[in-house]
Amino acid sequence: MMQIASCKTLILSVCTLVYAYSICPSAHGQQDHSSVLIENVTLIDGTGRPPLSNAFVLILGNKIAEVSTCPIEVPAQTRRINGHGKYLIPGLMDVHIHLEGGTESTVPDEHLGIRRLHSYLYSGVTSVLDVGNNADFIFALREKERSGQIVSPRIFAAGGEVTYPGSHDSGPFATLIEKWPEARPTLDAAIRRQPDMLKIVYDEHGWGNRPLLSLMPLDLLSKVVEYYNDHGIRSIVHIASELRAREAIFAGADALAHPPVTSPISDDFARLMAAKRIAMTSTLAAGDRRSRLAEHPEFLDQSIYRAVLDSEEIQHLKTEESLRQQKDPFAKWWKLMTPIAEANVAKINAAGGFVALGSDLSLGPDSLRELELLVEAGITPTDAIRIGTLDGAIVLGKSRELGSVQTGKLADLVLLNANPLTNIENITQIDVVIKDGQVIDRSKLDLPVNHRQ
Repeated sequence: MMQIASCKTLILSVCTLVYAYSICPSAHGQQDHSSVLIENVTLIDGTGRPPLSNAFVLILGNKIAEVSTCPIEVPAQTRRINGHGKYLIPGLMDVHIHLEGGTESTVPDEHLGIRRLHSYLYSGVTSVLDVGNNADFIFALREKERSGQIVSPRIFAAGGEVTYPGSHDSGPFATLIEKWPEARPTLDAAIRRQPDMLKIVYDEHGWGNRPLLSLMPLDLLSKVVEYYNDHGIRSIVHIASELRAREAIFAGADALAHPPVTSPISDDFARLMAAKRIAMTSTLAAGDRRSRLAEHPEFLDQSIYRAVLDSEEIQHLKTEESLRQQKDPFAKWWKLMTPIAEANVAKINAAGGFVALGSDLSLGPDSLRELELLVEAGITPTDAIRIGTLDGAIVLGKSRELGSVQTGKLADLVLLNANPLTNIENITQIDVVIKDGQVIDRSKLDLPVNHRQ
């Protein structure tokens, strides 16, 4: 495989472009509304390729203008960030969250929602996909993020989940449908809100300690996916078993919202995921969090959690919530099944399938925990970072714009003080977060770490 030319060999390859990196010499005499240069950094670009040492990354406006192994000539006003001894990765993407503040009561808590969004930015997560929430709550926050009214990760949102009466998540904020074409007016109303994805439920449960629920007819699932696709909207389907996942794929699903969790997957299914190029979100942290709260609530003493949760929240989680999880049979079930889910995710990744980071939670540190669980499952840190970046962009259909450090893409970046490839826990060693070309002042985020005296 060709490698990018160094400065010393420039004369032999001056016209060569490799991996969309630029070959020096280069000059940028015009300054956009802002410019940032990250110098002498080790670049882990999110594609799964080996790291690039002594890299220079130039941001003009909100885009990556150049990636080079040579110094870049830039305007005098450019903000320079010394990356020596540090590691640059794309902004992380959690493409399966349910943002707190929307569904906990009939009155949305916007302030709580914004604090949780700030917890993502603090943790280096620059894009989130909310796959089921109070539509009024999440779309209002999305509008405020996109108009610059709030500091936030990029918000992509599905609104209310589309589900069948009596099925999973058929609560007050769901979009309920029963028949085709009678469902079309209900779906039209949801589509008018311009969701970024369709989240649709295809699951009857009947596993663990959960009762058997109504299952959406397969032909209705197929019609809804096609209808949303005709409106330019991708679908992500909630499943729990290999059987339902397979049926959803052949019904036209663009992505799966979970790995199968009820049993180990077959070799055939792993190969199917690779052949179909269907992305699947990992969602390991949600089950893991239940058993950790029950048995090891001291994980909340980690500095990354104490930075984003106030002392009262932590005390509640370590006492009342821990006791509740100790008594909940479902927490015990998840302790048994999380290793199976981990093995299924690792098997699909090894087969060449797309796995994207999704925590199924609502807190930035839990997204970082998801990366740890992926590595615990046997996935390499290099692949885990790809899963946490570029593969998330694939779920969204945004891989041309987001997910990797490449010329022309939007400038969402995280600078780390330690190497995540030698220890994935170093993903918490965050020095700088950049979203849309702007350096985030983490000290001004509405978080407990910034309110303590």
